[in-house]
Amino acid sequence: MAPLKVGDSFPDGVKFEWAPITDGDATACGIPQEYNASKEWKDKKVVLFSVPGAFTPGCQAHHLPPYIEKLSEFKKKGVDVVATIASNDSWVMNAWGKVNGVKGDDLLFLSDTKTFFSKEHGWPAGMGDRNGRWAMVFDHGKVIYAENEPSPKDVSVSGAEAVLAKL
Repeated sequence: MAPLKVGDSFPDGVKFEWAPITDGDATACGIPQEYNASKEWKDKKVVLFSVPGAFTPGCQAHHLPPYIEKLSEFKKKGVDVVATIASNDSWVMNAWGKVNGVKGDDLLFLSDTKTFFSKEHGWPAGMGDRNGRWAMVFDHGKVIYAENEPSPKDVSVSGAEAVLAKL
């Protein structure tokens, strides 16, 4: 399928897997659960950014930290949910959140292994099964921002600053 573009509707049937962050211990996490994004995000403003992999150098050093640092700025602009997806399993995504000091559901760390959103509606990385590096914003079920990095090593149009500038 082609990537979603501005004006498109968020698709039905999008589900991720996640292990909610309930404590700060990165060596332990709960049981993975299904996260029905189509249902949960239907009436919300959502920033979704995709990364090639949790704990990878570009994702850990350059992509994730600005989103964590600017969570309050996203909230001030009316964003209800900030979430990241990768092709890692939900335990790895949970640990990645914990290691970076995220508490509760401040920022959702979702595993894109259920309905393969990046492949079906975003941009794959072209590096095997990894997700691409991109960002989308959904406002009550409509895409209002969708940008893909020209290279998985870049963090420009999918970075927190670029997304905030478009809100």
